Amino acid sequence: MALRSTRFMVTFRHPFSLPGDAARLPAGDYEILVEEELLQGLTFEAYRRTASFLVAGSAKTGRTEMYPVSEHDLQGMLTRDQAPDADGIALLTESR
Repeated sequence: MALRSTRFMVTFRHPFSLPGDAARLPAGDYEILVEEELLQGLTFEAYRRTASFLVAGSAKTGRTEMYPVSEHDLQGMLTRDQAPDADGIALLTESR
């Protein structure tokens, strides 16, 4: 099975929370890591996303953490960051 990884940066202008985690991450630039697998048996090349992670590093501790995040949740967090609530904090509420 052929795998590929893609990395890109996103910028949060306000502190934010990840789904299912009460802790807030500070505003700033974050790397997004997307892992995909090659779909076999097609007449053209196509990939399926298998995982996405928000990579958060701390200069104070020198520690890097990878938080799993869905494409839907990431888009929701970025949308909320553009339109913060009254406290100026972008929050993600889980919807199921």
